[in-house]
Amino acid sequence: MGGNRSPWATIVVGTEHVDMLPVGAKEIWSAKVNGEDVEILTTSNATLLDVLRDKVGTLGVKRGCDLGTCGCCTVMVDGQPQLSCLTFAGQVSQCEITTVEGLADGAHLAPIQNCFAKYGGSQCGFCTPGFLISAQSLLNTNTSPTDEEVKTAIEGNLCRCTGYQQIVESIQAAAAIHRGEVEAEEPASSPHPDPHPSGPEEPQMPPGHAR
Repeated sequence: MGGNRSPWATIVVGTEHVDMLPVGAKEIWSAKVNGEDVEILTTSNATLLDVLRDKVGTLGVKRGCDLGTCGCCTVMVDGQPQLSCLTFAGQVSQCEITTVEGLADGAHLAPIQNCFAKYGGSQCGFCTPGFLISAQSLLNTNTSPTDEEVKTAIEGNLCRCTGYQQIVESIQAAAAIHRGEVEAEEPASSPHPDPHPSGPEEPQMPPGHAR
């Protein structure tokens, strides 16, 4: 099946795939995705989810329920969280779109990403991109949210692993970093002192072992 088709868009008759939904005319779609100008050719009825995954290549946007109930496909459109599975790409043409790939600064993870890893907000990880986007959208406008405000911000995101408490703790920890109360952890990619500046000592072998 084509990249922009829903799994239910065709049926198989013999060995032939027969379209059940009309295929839209091709048109140019352009937007700024994670800070980069993107221009592609896609069908007029393509969903933003399909365009981002199949055309732009931002595979962090997850396909979950395709019904708007799980939140796995959440992206930011002009700073606001939006379900990409329920959004036609044409509706957000010329907009600024942020996926989970756009949260990090190169190889340096954003505070919300580090905190999800540190405080157990991510377990199986499939729902995590949607949670990260919803959480970051909240923190962009409110760096001192109450627990209730955090829960409201993520109420459209479903998780079957964590029980949500670790997610709330992760978001509050990231909020503290955004407020400047806690220093962000040193990125793993930053230079670190050599633990063996003069070279590691030669390991000692048990008697009788050849060197």
